Amino acid sequence: MMKPSTYNRATQDIGNIVEFGHVNVRVPDQQRAIVFYLMGLGLTRDPYLRTGVENAWINVGTCQFHLPVGPAQVLRGVTGLVMPDLDALVARLTKVAPRLQDSKFAFARNGDSVEVSCPWGNRIRVHAPDATRFGRMTLGMPYVEIDAAPGTAARIARFYEQILGGRALCGHDDAGAFARVGAGLGESLVFRETGRALPPYDGHHVQIAVADFSGVHRRLLERGLVTEESNESQYRFQDITDLDTGEVLATLEHEVRSMRHPMYARPLVNRSVWEGDGYAAGHEAAMWRMPPA
Repeated sequence: MMKPSTYNRATQDIGNIVEFGHVNVRVPDQQRAIVFYLMGLGLTRDPYLRTGVENAWINVGTCQFHLPVGPAQVLRGVTGLVMPDLDALVARLTKVAPRLQDSKFAFARNGDSVEVSCPWGNRIRVHAPDATRFGRMTLGMPYVEIDAAPGTAARIARFYEQILGGRALCGHDDAGAFARVGAGLGESLVFRETGRALPPYDGHHVQIAVADFSGVHRRLLERGLVTEESNESQYRFQDITDLDTGEVLATLEHEVRSMRHPMYARPLVNRSVWEGDGYAAGHEAAMWRMPPA
């Protein structure tokens, strides 16, 4: 008879949300966005899609920022990144600062992270790699943290569990109550309660992919929450509601894709960022995961 397993199999579960794809915010000035995201943060513009002047897709490991040109949008929260060299990041941000004068651009080193504001006020927190917090990620977008009203975290978690089939964890730390929803292998959406007044929602969105594509659609449709029937492999919703009362707990547009979407799990190009004479042939691609132990 086989002995009982000593493994905790639940650590390998990811739930129905199988991919976190991108954060989409509009930018009024593409050139200034390129200065910030490429020259400052040191990220990589997707070489295959949206290479014109009306939009830019910026790769971060297996995730992206999408930056269509238009009136500025500001995420109500903070986007977390992992990058391999924070000293080099600070040097790049210092170098581009004169190009981003008269904007909301700012940055500050805080131990093992760097707090950054884009020229239009989007907050980004860049962490050093940390296997205990971010697994094997060395370049990526481990979380998007959304500001939420007091008393909503547990109900938001329930919405994601029952409507999207996600895995959600409620907790409380020094910053207050939160709900963390797994979205893919190493990413999550975090809804953090705050007493600060929330600005009006301006239309920014995130993209996820789900395995049970039709089931999520059916449950959203039953509650009148589907806002766009995009195409065969994509739809959208934006209100996260109390499942008992219908009260809107938070608003964040979700672009929901199926695993048959042509861009699901598409490999993304990430470049190594070279300064001065440091270039070495054969090392152009950035490592976005730690090597085998």
